[in-house]
Amino acid sequence: MIRPIVLAGGSGTRLWPLSREEFPKQFLKLATDRTMLQETILRLDGLNKNCNSLPPIVVCNEKHRFLIKEQLKEVDKFPDATILEPVGKNTAPALTLAALWALKDDQESILLALPADQHVDKPEVFHDVVKQAEPLADQGYFVTFGVPPDSPEIGFGYIKTTPMPVDFDNGQNNVMRVDKFVEKPNLVKAKKYLDSGQYLWNSGMFMMKASIWLDLVNQFCPDISKACTEAFDKGSTDGDFFRPDRLKFKECRSDSIDYAVAENIDVNHGDPCPVVFEYKSGWSDLGTWTAIADKLSADNQNNVIKGDVLSEDVSNSIVFSEGRLLAAVGLDNVVIVETPDAILVTSKENINDVGKLVSKIRDSGRTEHSKHLKSHRPWGTYEILDEGKGFQVKHLRINPGQSISLQRHKHRAEHWVVVKGHATVVVGNDSYELVENQSTYVPKGVKHRLLNPGKELLEIVEVQSGELIDEEDIERFEDSYGRA
Repeated sequence: MIRPIVLAGGSGTRLWPLSREEFPKQFLKLATDRTMLQETILRLDGLNKNCNSLPPIVVCNEKHRFLIKEQLKEVDKFPDATILEPVGKNTAPALTLAALWALKDDQESILLALPADQHVDKPEVFHDVVKQAEPLADQGYFVTFGVPPDSPEIGFGYIKTTPMPVDFDNGQNNVMRVDKFVEKPNLVKAKKYLDSGQYLWNSGMFMMKASIWLDLVNQFCPDISKACTEAFDKGSTDGDFFRPDRLKFKECRSDSIDYAVAENIDVNHGDPCPVVFEYKSGWSDLGTWTAIADKLSADNQNNVIKGDVLSEDVSNSIVFSEGRLLAAVGLDNVVIVETPDAILVTSKENINDVGKLVSKIRDSGRTEHSKHLKSHRPWGTYEILDEGKGFQVKHLRINPGQSISLQRHKHRAEHWVVVKGHATVVVGNDSYELVENQSTYVPKGVKHRLLNPGKELLEIVEVQSGELIDEEDIERFEDSYGRA
């Protein structure tokens, strides 16, 4: 049986400032009206009609667990398991944890590893190629999927191919042996790869038996194998989630499927033999702003424009606004992306260097690499409206039937004003109702809670004041979502 593994732990740094560590690209609506995670999960529906496929296993960072749950609930999809990584360790440890889970139920499980942040124009082609690949994976082959390149892309890894031997016959002509896996090249090499016709883009999708994956990890990365196995064995179930042991998993080395395993397989004499299926499906990892623009409609000056934008004498450009009016004049071949707290301006030629810029932001001690002004919580969202020394103003949106935890703060007091909806408020030993235009005060050090008992969104303006304004200044006593 095929067990899809949805790897949802990526950070999507090249799509900054829209994609951030706390809200990366797999949770964004980029090319359709569904998020990339939702598209990945929904794509599996057709797979069930063509193959013997089980419900998926999702592997993600624990800080995204409620985003995962909420987004899958929106499309009425529920994974067999959601495995929470205490810290991100890249795809090799993630797939190892998933393989250990899969083998609990089926010793013959075939893993289909799928990044959650890829776009496919033709899902039916995806279903067909997976169906073709299943018998080879069942026979013990290490299967990957390569995309025919149409440009000298320097943001992808490549797979050099070689024809299958004449005695190999699976009735298909789109499968080749892997000659070698190649890292992201410079532009000169990428052009040579394109001209040779021997190379495919590495899609990052893999297929093999769970037992074979674990054998390979143990062979090439015994330290990863040991850390993941111990973390899994000492893990625990937490509602809808599985939590590997935090301390053991933190000891695990970070590495990708490609680096840890794929590049180490002996392509000539190795067992399993690595093979690659050519995958023509309108595939894109939507990893850069230019890749996103390729999936959207352009105007008659070849501009892709989204949001509140006015332009004059602008051509061949990408201009996105998340909120404010963005005015552009006299530009060609540029990318401008506006969010409430950060703006990216770059030439298209340098679009692959955005990740380097994000590293500089992180190293400088700033927070814009990680957080948006709007943060997502299991009960809804909050957005920072203003802040300064000794104060912060937030806009809270609490979903119907949801509540913040019973909590208190050592260093700050809070004022709540209801601007929409109906609130139930607990402050100390008192409990009372508030409606629009009513307010209350929460003194420093007093237990409090805010609930939305209604059927519409509850919106609150919260003013925090005190000597220390910090999200870590919170002590929880009761919580509906299992947070510490």
